[in-house]
Amino acid sequence: MQLWNMNLGFLGIQFGWGLQMVNMSAIFEQLGAKAHQIPILWLAAPLTGLVIQPLVGHLSDRTWTFLGRRRPYFLVGAILSAIALVALPRCTSLWVAAAWLCLLDGSANVSMVPFRAFVGDLLPEQQRTQGFALQSVMVGLGAIAAASLPWLLSHVFGVDNFTSAVRRIPQTVELSFYIGAALFLGLVLWTVVTTPEQPPPAVLESAVATEVEIVEVEAPEQTVWQVLWDLPTVMQQLAWVQGFTWLGIFCFLLYFPPAVARNIFGAIDQTSPLYNAGIEWAGLCFALSNVVCVGVSFLLPTLARRLGSKPVHGVCLLIGGLSLVPMLVIHNQYWLLGPMVGFGILRASTLSLPYALLEKIIPDNQRGMYQGIFNFFVVLPEIAISLGFGWIMQHWMHDNRVMAVAAGGGCLLVAAVLMLFVRADATPTDADEPVVPVVIS
Repeated sequence: MQLWNMNLGFLGIQFGWGLQMVNMSAIFEQLGAKAHQIPILWLAAPLTGLVIQPLVGHLSDRTWTFLGRRRPYFLVGAILSAIALVALPRCTSLWVAAAWLCLLDGSANVSMVPFRAFVGDLLPEQQRTQGFALQSVMVGLGAIAAASLPWLLSHVFGVDNFTSAVRRIPQTVELSFYIGAALFLGLVLWTVVTTPEQPPPAVLESAVATEVEIVEVEAPEQTVWQVLWDLPTVMQQLAWVQGFTWLGIFCFLLYFPPAVARNIFGAIDQTSPLYNAGIEWAGLCFALSNVVCVGVSFLLPTLARRLGSKPVHGVCLLIGGLSLVPMLVIHNQYWLLGPMVGFGILRASTLSLPYALLEKIIPDNQRGMYQGIFNFFVVLPEIAISLGFGWIMQHWMHDNRVMAVAAGGGCLLVAAVLMLFVRADATPTDADEPVVPVVIS
């Protein structure tokens, strides 16, 4: 039960992520964006992640408050994310929507990065793969609910899903974002309340010895730049895998919903009723992929123990790539369900096994910083796509959204090949001397 309590906040975070991923490209198009403009509108989101992830990871390693080490960051990120989720669907300007997306993405990162370290802090080594796999379950459950919610509101509860010159964003999407804000904040609060953190031994000793409100003790440690300069070998190898993996995933996330609406449903423009129907069907496809993600997440710890994390992740990358490339020849909405099964397998593996491999080779006393740095290799590919893929879409692909999704599949196949070169038998790095955090009573 405690495993579920500590990860329910992650479910709230992923509900917010799911709403963002399924709906933002469509919202941009509904506010007037062209296909080749979509990547640059997403640029601010990974840029904030690039700065926030290592910073928050480093700070959460060194902070102790009455709420603990990681939980203050969960809570602050959840409050800011809830504000952004309420404001975003009310936007009438394209660039204002991009600014709110920046705040949402940055705030969600403030909550998410410490959650990765939270698992390593609280669980013994033999349970960490299980903990990360349960986080994948939460990712799946949150994304299932977020992706299917607009369709459910429209077809089950009768909420209006039409757009007009006055209402550019459907009411189903607007209401989904409000529900997402409440779940994001509420579930993070649940984890904060139900899951206490134990102070590191150095904190207890310093607090008892000095009886002061704030204690700062110098201790040798590596800075972010020192770690970047001398990354462990396995982390370097996983970085290339992560890079091509997220090139592929980001292409899919950016263009899959508009591709379904325009290329599969035949919507002429974003004001067509077929467009909203296509976006809703894309949401159901996302939901199916995450149903698969949840199911596979329960199997991954067993498969990883028996076969090894490296070969299992490599096969999952291969399945993901082979699922997306054939979308070039799919013209029936129901045939999309097959690729979604493969993409769900890929997502389950991507959200757990690379982090389980990383946990074996990083020092315990700087886990948050290493996790933040490892997330560089998620946001850097997203920045590359945001900066360069618009030109490719306009001049090479002629705004063909399905071609962009298939190109993402090609990147996943490259990642599967690179997984062959990861050294899975590495020994853990030698930990530095314990870091004594800042104590705030």
